[in-house]
Amino acid sequence: MFTLKATGRNFVQSPKHSALCMTMADVEAESSTQPEAMEEENPLFSNLDLFLFTLIAGLIIYWFMSRKKAEPIPEFKKLDQPAPSTRETSFIEKMKKTGRNIVVFYGSQTGTGEEFANRLSKDAQRYGMKGMAADPEEYDMSELSRLAEIGNSLAIFCMATYGEGDPTDNAQDFYDWLQETDGELDGVNYTVFALGNKTYEHYNAMGAYVDKRLEELGAKRVFDLGMGDDDGNLEEDFVTWREQFWPAMCEHFGVEASGEDSSIRQYELKEHNDINMNKVYTGELGRLKSFETQKPPFDAKNPFLAPVTVNRKLNKAGDRHLMHLEVDITGSKIRYESGDHVAVYPTNDTAIVNRLGQILGVDLDSVISLNNLDEESNKKHPFPCPTTYRTALTHYLDIIHPPRTNVLYELAQYATDPKDQENMRKMASSAPEGKALYQSFVLEDNRNILAILEDLPSLRPPIDHLCELMPRLQARYYSIASSSKVHPNSIHICAVLVEYTTKTGRLTKGVATTWLKNKLVADNGHKSTVPMYIRKSQFRLPFKASNPVIMVGPGTGIAPFMGFIQERGWLKEQGKEVGETVLYCGCRHKKEDYLYQGELEEAEKMGVITKLNVAFSRDQEQKVYVQHLLRTNKEDLWRQIHTDNAHIYICGDARNMARDVQTAFYEIAEELGGMTRTQAIDYIKKLMTKGRYSQDVWS
Repeated sequence: MFTLKATGRNFVQSPKHSALCMTMADVEAESSTQPEAMEEENPLFSNLDLFLFTLIAGLIIYWFMSRKKAEPIPEFKKLDQPAPSTRETSFIEKMKKTGRNIVVFYGSQTGTGEEFANRLSKDAQRYGMKGMAADPEEYDMSELSRLAEIGNSLAIFCMATYGEGDPTDNAQDFYDWLQETDGELDGVNYTVFALGNKTYEHYNAMGAYVDKRLEELGAKRVFDLGMGDDDGNLEEDFVTWREQFWPAMCEHFGVEASGEDSSIRQYELKEHNDINMNKVYTGELGRLKSFETQKPPFDAKNPFLAPVTVNRKLNKAGDRHLMHLEVDITGSKIRYESGDHVAVYPTNDTAIVNRLGQILGVDLDSVISLNNLDEESNKKHPFPCPTTYRTALTHYLDIIHPPRTNVLYELAQYATDPKDQENMRKMASSAPEGKALYQSFVLEDNRNILAILEDLPSLRPPIDHLCELMPRLQARYYSIASSSKVHPNSIHICAVLVEYTTKTGRLTKGVATTWLKNKLVADNGHKSTVPMYIRKSQFRLPFKASNPVIMVGPGTGIAPFMGFIQERGWLKEQGKEVGETVLYCGCRHKKEDYLYQGELEEAEKMGVITKLNVAFSRDQEQKVYVQHLLRTNKEDLWRQIHTDNAHIYICGDARNMARDVQTAFYEIAEELGGMTRTQAIDYIKKLMTKGRYSQDVWS
């Protein structure tokens, strides 16, 4: 017996061939035993003999034909699936082949790390070197030890920190390799720029770890670790580090800067005047037409179009808009747990897109491709191509975030007013005057690319270069406000509309929340859809339902706790022993924006919530926040934490609330646990290590 593999099935040789061989042998044996007398008395061949010989001959021919060289069984690929990748996994061979000596690896969750890596890669050319940006997920990182084979080589790492000091998704394998390897990196030159946010406890943990671990493995640090703080001015931190880094590298390698300060294009424009529109991307992130023919599994490159079934305003009054949405995942095979995040892909405001087309004087419906000039690059296009300018500006590019300094530098050449050109280049420098100008003109005034074009009338860049420079529009993450035990086919989202007026008098709207607000449920049966997928989280209820839980989530930070409360209620209905379920939430005014008031009060009435504590911050002269209520209930809290093994969960603002709440827990441990502040800090840190103090926070 033998096995052939084709299209996922096993083909086994049929027993038919063996049966046929046995039949022939039996017939031949039978005919050879006929007495010779029979041959004398009868004709040489009887009708039966003729029949049998004919049958035998036919079987022999069939048998020999079947033994001919088997035709190869084609490996059929599934429809709409890409062919097996022939992508080069050796970055060393690729560097040798293309004459590069600098590789810039990036760990990026929101695209900023990748953007910085691309900028450093382009910089190399200005400094007489040649670089490539590389996603560590796409290459065999164990080859890092071979980098010394390339003269004057350097590895730069732009590493963002994600979650609780974790690597980004695309750097997870690299992180695992660094932890497990005992290989030697002698002769490997490196430097690291870390991207993080000081409001988080594990500030720049990933970048610091990579920097330290590479040195431990024998690599040589050729420039100091750069620390970028997104809570301050990440762009300024990067520009300052970068402008010190390159001169140091020129000195280290004994090379001179080329002096080439002109713009270096990475992509070339191709216009499609006669193209089948079925081959044009209309917003899909991966597979063409994936929004028309949805196929699981659904992920970041293949989101599910979930119909919106509920979109209601949560607040009764006030000037804000807080909303609750429900999306239907029936038939998607999507599974989620309480505490997970739902990622949604928003689109930009059509009015802004149209205004950009108008101000640049272009036909937004022109079909184009931007093709990488580096044919060896794994990244063939900056976004899915071919597509239209309208689709690119609506679905793929971030046109709302204030542009970074490199965008201003690259676009400066198109300003016809010398003063505009000078100021744009100045803002891209690390000079104090340039930093101050960028801070005031771009960041403080919150100018997006449209506002800059409107306020600098001499600046009219080609739209293809603008599209090349704009960062990708990223997915937005929301803590899921439901439990799959209660709502297996539905995901709930709680969000507040972001809307404010800038110093220049422009009304600025949050991309995602404005888009979500407009996802209305129509009476005519038409349902708006949301491209979404699930991002797993470590923010989980305790394994033992009997453990008490303390949940702290003011404002929309209540979202994951709606799921927790639903799940604890479901567990009680199943007859499980459920521990105390204590909630601390807050809003501004009880009569205006008390989120989920009816559901929470009903849960308390039914005994699902053991104690409901709500801080109405502005209903009295002295503001009251959740941390004040924690201190008020300190005896109960200390018993639950120290004696009953309660699990603590914090969700919401990282910059102020999460810090203030953590300080309140320190104070309770000091007062009721008889600890010093240092001991109290260590006590809370141990709770974190044990998974009993979890945070889902943002800044």
